[in-house]
Amino acid sequence: VQLQASGGGLVQAGGSLGLSCAASGRTVSSYGMGWFRQAPGKEREFVAAITWSGERTYYADSVKGRFTISRDNAKNTMYLQMNSLKPEETAVYYCAGSKVVYGGTYPAGYDYWGQGTLVTVSS
Repeated sequence: VQLQASGGGLVQAGGSLGLSCAASGRTVSSYGMGWFRQAPGKEREFVAAITWSGERTYYADSVKGRFTISRDNAKNTMYLQMNSLKPEETAVYYCAGSKVVYGGTYPAGYDYWGQGTLVTVSS
């Protein structure tokens, strides 16, 4: 499975940005998927996760109410809509896939990783 994250860029504080994660190589419809981010000098942290069916979603407390994770299994693609962005959320955002139906909130729960897309939030 190859994951390709896209949609990053420069946005002003309070603005919105949408990320996509396209999977190739095989269908990920049975995989749990997630988004993580890593700021310079910091550890990779959990942002959001979604179960294989999309029925359940999970968010880090810091993004609840502002970010929305979703997936379209027919397109083999996952999304992250980010609203009300803050400068401290500047980071490389990674998408990840788990061979099980829900990968959890730790990086170790995921088997496949995209290359990351940079999100820069200016103040």
